[in-house]
Amino acid sequence: MLNEAIKGAVAGAAGVWVMDRIGWYMYLREDESALQREIEARPGGLDPAHVIANRLANALGKQLIPQQPNPWGIVVHFALGVMPGALYGVLRHRLPTLSQGQGVVYGLSLFMMNDEIANPLLKLSGGPRAYPWQAHARGLVEHVVLGMVTDAVLRVMDRELHPPQPHDITQTAGARSAARY
Repeated sequence: MLNEAIKGAVAGAAGVWVMDRIGWYMYLREDESALQREIEARPGGLDPAHVIANRLANALGKQLIPQQPNPWGIVVHFALGVMPGALYGVLRHRLPTLSQGQGVVYGLSLFMMNDEIANPLLKLSGGPRAYPWQAHARGLVEHVVLGMVTDAVLRVMDRELHPPQPHDITQTAGARSAARY
């Protein structure tokens, strides 16, 4: 289980990295009024990871400067992908439904649980209605990408740790040959 959790954590970090690239691409192309509405909906104008980082710092009697972007907020952001990635790494073979769609179900689950339910309940974000549809669409796409990349990295690691055996290659070649006719 520990090995699966470590693989999942690594895959989750890769998923967050790719998710961020897609998210920023979309963010930089959004309508200015939608972006302004999103910023206004955020507590203190901060994204949820930076809200968490600032709350933790305040609880320790510290202040993060700047509040955002801040290295600690980025650490929290990655942790929010690494920790569920570790859990996904452990559960994906035990609950096959979770890895359906090559990580799409996982990504959708994270989107619903984090962005749409937990963040508003914990006051890490505004309520869902406070955000423009573009923010929800971007969050949905980002999390689906996160799920798919996490799953893809785990599948690659599975293959690297369990390379095909000679009889697997023979069977695959035979199946390909038969499929041509």
